[in-house]
Amino acid sequence: MSDSPLTGKALLQKVKELSHLPRRETAKRCGYYSTNKAGQTRVNLTDFYDAVLAAKGVPLDPDGAKDGRGREPTYRVSVHKNGQIVIGSTYTQEMGLKPGDEFEIKLGYKHIHLKQLDASSEGNVAEDSEADVA
Repeated sequence: MSDSPLTGKALLQKVKELSHLPRRETAKRCGYYSTNKAGQTRVNLTDFYDAVLAAKGVPLDPDGAKDGRGREPTYRVSVHKNGQIVIGSTYTQEMGLKPGDEFEIKLGYKHIHLKQLDASSEGNVAEDSEADVA
């Protein structure tokens, strides 16, 4: 790759300026290329696309999950055919939830509000652990 490929707002501005050029040329002019020992230039489109997405606020983590298995959390779920909504372990781990933790469910017009019940006194709701599922 060149010494300093463009990133952030500078990258987006340059991409806009070069919108009339082919993608490979745009990527090259933004600094996303490398030159081998024979002097041949190779355009790094993947790095370029990742940088453009990150500049637009959509960062992609090439490492994926820490153990390399499973999907990245998207904070978006869909209702399954059986009517269930599954909240994966990534979310429950992030909240520090453990098997057996209980929640109170409150239904809203277009949302489901979960409040974690305090384990020490049944019926009391913990105020610091909440999750909204829309």
